[in-house]
Amino acid sequence: MPWWSWLLIWCLLVLSLFAVLIWCAVMLYRKARGTLHAVASLSDQISAVDPGRPGPTAPVVPAVFADSALLRHYVEQRRAESTHRRQLRRDAWIRRGKLLRNAR
Repeated sequence: MPWWSWLLIWCLLVLSLFAVLIWCAVMLYRKARGTLHAVASLSDQISAVDPGRPGPTAPVVPAVFADSALLRHYVEQRRAESTHRRQLRRDAWIRRGKLLRNAR
């Protein structure tokens, strides 16, 4: 191979390296800018909350003194809600998968 072909190969490699580095820097800048906007929005939301007023709290009843049938019902209700949420997520995944598979 002549010497100029090696020079050409290395120049292309260095230029592609710079292109990838610039692309990564642009992506990082965009993500940092989005993060700063999110932090600003969050700080606005936090400042809107009144720190002097406590949030809604449910009365605390120790489980030792609660009725076992009531606790069993509560656990079954939580399991049913969890199963329902899982099924909704699964349906959404299937719907998205079908949309992705059939999109053209």
